[in-house]
Amino acid sequence: MTLVNSGRSIMATDSTRPTTVHDQIQNLSLQAGQIRAELQGGKVRVPISTIDGLSNLERSLTRVAVKIEAFETEHSNLMALANVGQIINSSLELDEVLRIVMDNIVRLTGAERGFLMLRDANGQMVTSVARNWEKESIHKTELTVSRTIVQRVIESGEPILTTNAQDDQRFVGQESIVAFNLRSILCVPLKVKEDLIGVIYTDNRIRTGIFSESERDLLVAFANQAAVAIENARLFSSLKQTLAEVTGLKNLMDNVFASIASGVITADIQDQITLCNRAAESILGHRSADIVGHQLDEILASALTEIQPRLTEVRETDKPIVDLEVSPHLPERGFVNWRLNLSPLKDASQSTQGIAIVLDDLTERKKLEAQRRLFERMVSPAVINQLDPNSLQLGGKRADITVLFADIRGFTSYSELHSPEELVSVLNQYLAAAADAVLAEEGTIDKFLGDAVMAWFNAPIPQKDHTLRAVRASLALRNAVQILHARLPATGHLDFGVGIHYGDAVLGLVGTEKRLEYTAISDAVNVTKRIQENAAKNQILITREAYDRVRSEVDARPYAPLSVKGKTQPIEVYEVLGLK
Repeated sequence: MTLVNSGRSIMATDSTRPTTVHDQIQNLSLQAGQIRAELQGGKVRVPISTIDGLSNLERSLTRVAVKIEAFETEHSNLMALANVGQIINSSLELDEVLRIVMDNIVRLTGAERGFLMLRDANGQMVTSVARNWEKESIHKTELTVSRTIVQRVIESGEPILTTNAQDDQRFVGQESIVAFNLRSILCVPLKVKEDLIGVIYTDNRIRTGIFSESERDLLVAFANQAAVAIENARLFSSLKQTLAEVTGLKNLMDNVFASIASGVITADIQDQITLCNRAAESILGHRSADIVGHQLDEILASALTEIQPRLTEVRETDKPIVDLEVSPHLPERGFVNWRLNLSPLKDASQSTQGIAIVLDDLTERKKLEAQRRLFERMVSPAVINQLDPNSLQLGGKRADITVLFADIRGFTSYSELHSPEELVSVLNQYLAAAADAVLAEEGTIDKFLGDAVMAWFNAPIPQKDHTLRAVRASLALRNAVQILHARLPATGHLDFGVGIHYGDAVLGLVGTEKRLEYTAISDAVNVTKRIQENAAKNQILITREAYDRVRSEVDARPYAPLSVKGKTQPIEVYEVLGLK
């Protein structure tokens, strides 16, 4: 076996290759010629008609051989196209398809090199793959083609074949052909439904006459298949990218959807639930599998009486309803507090496809709010705002304050004649009047001591006129008691005795980590309580220290000095009559 350069590619000739019909007919033609020659040169005379018959047979066999060769070539090409079509359509990966296409082009045409060019996003023709006859990718430094021929194919949409570009009058003077020593060139368009998507370019820089019309027609037919395969691969690649983007977006949306603290439920036109997130599962107390696919009235049965009319309203008006609060009873949790936003579920064209429900469980929040309201009734809001739950520490700080004590007079004898329920009812009304009077002057209620209330001013918020505020609060309390007397029966008429004193105290948290109390501790607190104990009903007594701070604004008269427990000297006091 010898290797020869056929000018089309490097191929092998082998005496053992299969004999074709063309070969057999050609052998018969040769044999007929040999017989004719032997008869003509032999000693035996043969009729001329026999010689003519052999000559005619030889010529006929030669013509048949030529036709059979053409048929075999065409059949071979068709088989090659069928096989190549099967091969290139076996993959939808664009790079793989381009490589297969180019390797088969080089093989079918016998080219030295092959280039496949496709339009990029800017419409420019860019080499996508370049291969040689050894099925190797061509280095970018060797991507030398005739741009003139490529451009003509692009503009005309027709294939171009030249057996020797150096002598072809159509391309005389073209720099790329001369500079790159291009000879045999075959270039055909790649079209999909008459839309030119690229070109296939093959050449041989050494031999002329490599390509014929047969290779041109074969390459055109192949290009039609290749164009479809390439376009399918491109569409598949685009689809994969789009799918990846959609999948990424869906994953992101799923993560966001799952992370939303509010419960989200969607239902279709028939009220069948189509979607719910983890928060909705937690609020409703059901798994997603037990929610999706079920009817709204089944899942929201506990609150249906309150929700159903609003769902109907949303459907009829096609408008949302927000901040709808309901209190259904759940078997596992008892009564809960929900807030719902009901909205029409729209598609991209703003057509209503169902309903969307955003659900918040306010049960714990409502409980905390109720606890805070209760706490605010027990402790001044000003104190609450000063406290940081994350840094509570025992201890306090010194401050000048005005202390007020108010105690209900006659309550002990009143309690002997009434039931505990009646006592609490009346007591709460009087203590509420005292608390309202203090809070109206932005005072701080320290505590309720049975039928008495302790409060102070100038802490935790500084108040320049804190003593005057204490006096105004005590006068307001006296007026409030008169209003209570008008509403209560005569047996429920009680009065307050009030004591007021100015001095310093330590204010802060007292107790333990398990039980804390924000209070004021000092001798001033004790003095105020002793003053209050000596006040008659409906009387307001104020010490000399406090009176000196408000004498210009308060109408008061001297009262007999008080000798109180724990004090060696009498305490000078004044009775407050009113404001000047």
